[in-house]
Amino acid sequence: MLNIVLGAVSLGLLWAIMTLGVFLTYRILDYADLTVEGSITMGAAIAARLIYDGVDPVLATAAAIAGGMAAGWVTGVLHTKLKIPGLLSGILSMIALYSINIRIMGKANITLLKSDTVFTGISALGITGQWAVMLVGAGLTAAVILFLYWFFGTELGCAIRATGDNEKMARAQGINTDTMKLLGLMLSNGLVAFSGALIAQNQRYADITMGQGAIVIGLASVIIGEVLFDRGGFLRRFFSMALGAVIYRIIIAFVIELGMQPTDLRLFTAITVAAALSIPNIQGKAITLFRPRRVSAGCAVQSK
Repeated sequence: MLNIVLGAVSLGLLWAIMTLGVFLTYRILDYADLTVEGSITMGAAIAARLIYDGVDPVLATAAAIAGGMAAGWVTGVLHTKLKIPGLLSGILSMIALYSINIRIMGKANITLLKSDTVFTGISALGITGQWAVMLVGAGLTAAVILFLYWFFGTELGCAIRATGDNEKMARAQGINTDTMKLLGLMLSNGLVAFSGALIAQNQRYADITMGQGAIVIGLASVIIGEVLFDRGGFLRRFFSMALGAVIYRIIIAFVIELGMQPTDLRLFTAITVAAALSIPNIQGKAITLFRPRRVSAGCAVQSK
C-alpha cells in the first residue's frame, strides 16, 4: 500500500507541472489549448533523444522546455496573426507535432534504461527510487509555483491576466492582447513540455502516444484542485493545482488496484471531469430546491 501511494505521489508531482500549464491557458488566459497533447510528447521526445545521444540531462530538459515554448508560439501565431479560432489552432498544432515528434525521436519510442537522468544525480545523497523522484518533483514543482506567483505579480503578468479576464477592456487600456496570448501560450506549453521531459526520464522511455488524453488528465487535476483546495489567494490557487494532480494520481492508482482495466482509465477520467464540472450546477439546484418558499401576504388566499 505504501509503495502504491509513494508511486502515485511522485508521479503526481511530475504531472503537477503540466497541470499548472493547463491552468494558465484554461483559467487565466481563458483559452482552450489542445496543443498540450503534442507539446507534452515533444518535451519527452526532445529530452529522451538528447539524453540518448549523451547530452547532460539538465541541458536536455532545458531544450525540451524551449521546444514546448516554440510549439506554444506556433499556436499563438496561428490564432493571433492568421486569425484561426483558438480551438482549431491547438488542434492544428497537435496534429503537426505528431509528425515532428517522430522526426525528433527517429522512431516511435526511445528507451533510457542505460542513461543518466535528472533523478540519478541525487543518488549521491543516498536517495534512490520513488523517494528521489518525489524529492526532485516536489522541489521543481515548488520552484515553478513560486516563479509563476512572482511572474503574475509583475506588470507583464498582470497584463496576461487582464487579457484573460476581459480582452476588450485590456485592449482599451493599451495592452497588446495578441502579444499577451502569445506569451501565455508559450509559458503554458513550456511548462507542459517540462513535465513531459521529467515524466520520460522517470519512466525511462519516451513514446509517441504518451500525450494522448493529456488535456483530459490536466483538466481533471485542475477541477479536483479547485473543488477540494482552491479557497484563497493566487499563490494558494497554484498549490491547489499541484495537489489536484497528486490526488488524481492517487485516485487512479487505487482504482487500478481495485481491478479496473488500464484501458478504461480514460473513460473513468472523462466521467470524473464531467462530475466535477457539474458539481456547482447540482449544488445550485439543490439550494433552490430545498430553500424555504416564502408566500407574499398580498398573494395569500383568504380562507372563508
